[in-house]
Amino acid sequence: MLSMPSLRNSLAALLLLGLALGAQTAVAQTPLGATLVSGGVQFAVFSQNATRIEVWTFSTPTSSTPLNRYTLTKTDTVNHIWTVTVSGLGAGTLYGLRAWGPNWPYNASWTAGSNIGFLSHVDANGNRFNPNKLLTDPYAKAVTGEPVRVLSGGNYHYSTAILGGTDTYGFVDSAGAMPKSIVINDASFDWTGDVRPNKAMKDSVLYEVHLRGFTKNDTSVTSTLRGTYDGFKAKASYFTDLGVTGVELLPVHEYPQWDDPVGGATADRVNYWGYMTTQFFAPNREYLCPDLASCTYTAGQQVNEFKEMVKALHAQGIEVFLDVVFNHTFEGGACSGSPVRYINLRGLDNATYYTLADNKTCYWDSTGTGNNLNASRPAVRRLIIDSLKYWNSQMGVDGFRFDLAYTLGREGSDGRVFNPNAQTLIEIAQAAQDNDFKIVAEAWDTGGYGVGEFPSGWSEWNGKWRDNVRKLVKSDASQVGGLGSSITATWSGFVAPEESVNFVTAHDGFTLRDLVSYEHKHNAANGEDNRDGTDNNLAWNGGVEGPSDDPDIIAARHRQMRNLLATLLLSQGTPMLLAGDEFGHTQLGNNNAYCQDNPIGWPDWARLEAQDGAALHRYLRRLLRLRKRHGVFRRDRFFTGEAIGPGGQKDIVWLNADGSEKRGDDWQSEPQQLAFVLDGEAGVEHLGPQGESRRDDSYLVVLHAGATETSLCAPPAALGLAWKRVFDTCASDGHGDGLILPAGSAYSLPARCVQVFQRLDVLP
Repeated sequence: MLSMPSLRNSLAALLLLGLALGAQTAVAQTPLGATLVSGGVQFAVFSQNATRIEVWTFSTPTSSTPLNRYTLTKTDTVNHIWTVTVSGLGAGTLYGLRAWGPNWPYNASWTAGSNIGFLSHVDANGNRFNPNKLLTDPYAKAVTGEPVRVLSGGNYHYSTAILGGTDTYGFVDSAGAMPKSIVINDASFDWTGDVRPNKAMKDSVLYEVHLRGFTKNDTSVTSTLRGTYDGFKAKASYFTDLGVTGVELLPVHEYPQWDDPVGGATADRVNYWGYMTTQFFAPNREYLCPDLASCTYTAGQQVNEFKEMVKALHAQGIEVFLDVVFNHTFEGGACSGSPVRYINLRGLDNATYYTLADNKTCYWDSTGTGNNLNASRPAVRRLIIDSLKYWNSQMGVDGFRFDLAYTLGREGSDGRVFNPNAQTLIEIAQAAQDNDFKIVAEAWDTGGYGVGEFPSGWSEWNGKWRDNVRKLVKSDASQVGGLGSSITATWSGFVAPEESVNFVTAHDGFTLRDLVSYEHKHNAANGEDNRDGTDNNLAWNGGVEGPSDDPDIIAARHRQMRNLLATLLLSQGTPMLLAGDEFGHTQLGNNNAYCQDNPIGWPDWARLEAQDGAALHRYLRRLLRLRKRHGVFRRDRFFTGEAIGPGGQKDIVWLNADGSEKRGDDWQSEPQQLAFVLDGEAGVEHLGPQGESRRDDSYLVVLHAGATETSLCAPPAALGLAWKRVFDTCASDGHGDGLILPAGSAYSLPARCVQVFQRLDVLP
């Protein structure tokens, strides 16, 4: 049960030393994007392979005719930075970029929508320059929205003007169909009074939530605010009352709402989750109003409204994490001869930004989306780190969860091989340390799994924890040893327990209620004939698939939800909850609701008013208070299993059913139950503000996953004179009845139950 030594700290330190001594680093820090300067705006763009770049300004978001055109100069030939400073422009200016390169050299006779100068749609080096495609600035702090969409055959599609790669699409001007970038003045926002919560990771409880979906069904929020930044701001106190410390927002970077990958988007099937980023610095405009078509807003208003939301959350002591998608983009991928989307990176420097196949007219990906951003390239690394620093320093964000972060560690000459000490991963960790923000990795992609392999400074979503706990709770007899590792966070490769971000459910997969109500996915509403979503749910439905009116099944399901939440919050590490699980939201068995911007994907707030939903909510609040009040459940270092307490007691003792200490082969017996004592006096690492040692209470925790009642014995007197039951998942609100167990006494534990006993030093 003890952690194995890890070399990753020393390896990371050696790599950092190499960087300091002159190893390849990110491109020089010329400010990229549109920067307000005295009397005007400086535009700066990276491109290693372009031969000409222009910035065009526009009067409206849908204009195709520019107000003016300005040519950028390659002012930094070492780092490939192109710049131009334009007098008379200011905040609110609308603009776009056009670029030429080896496959389409500049010709002064060229006009938008022509083929003048054209050589090929893609050349042997992977260049895909096309001046007919107006591009957004990758560093734009706001854009005017999405590409123009059209309704065809009952489904929405984006205008084909944004496509290139073939003669049919490549010789069409996209300016009228493309959103425009907006010059933003970040200095205009008043952060006066904002105080960052600065929660230690070990004290954090994260809450994964979709910003828009969270309030779409919430009648406590004014109807004109539901689904918006302001609507989310109105719920700030809810998170504090519940007992979480941070919200982890599904992607809020600008992404296309209306482009579902299966047959086009409909009113009920859209790109809801948002894992198709187009702009890494711009907050999503769609979250300004419940219905953009019927509201009035100003250019760039989304920037200030996001900041106001963050400020309100901070005022409640709630940190803000963003789910960021630096592994791929909405531009997708295809080989020569097929149409491809042009938004920004492809048209500015396809061969640098993306990981290409051996045949560089095609793409290589490990994300399942058609492309990988090539994070081993200095320009991509800079894009990632600049984005993180911007959202942290200018937008108030406290932490980031990296979607498919394994992809960011792929290096080598072709950007395809994972390196656990990849320069990009190291530099992100260094930026997090230097700027005091938190980083969490989804430590896998479609081609690799690296939980426990990321460098020092990273926390990681722990899919192994999820699977071990689900298996035991569904009475899989072989998982008790794995559950011990889960509860103590002693995973090979982690430096501290807090690096393990534990979760039972997340946006991927079943909700908590569905996990105990369905064993099979029911994703027909997604339009993919139930092919999408995992089949490995590790779920138990109690004997009936889906809804049931059998009171015994209903009671068993409710208890299982309580058991799963208790196991999560009594485990070492950083727990994460899924929005709506606290009152039993159901997605009707859909375990991949990525396109469900409707009641399937929105938390059902009516559940909070229902008797069982309200009871689950009260239960979770009680459980969160227990964790918050007692540091023994959220240590900052691993258990040793050794006698380190002032009285020679061990910091953790694993127990057999007869109360004796587990040893060796004992882990192979009693496969459906686990009992252990956490000693609060042996936790000498719990220090106060002056460095003083803090004594905590000691607890006996008993987990029983079996389907029948079982008998156990309380620990012997050497571990405590008596034990008082203070928490019980058999009770709907978790309230312990105060039962006193003298040392060594026998007691019965009901089926499928978790109980917590506090040690008493004096017999009552």
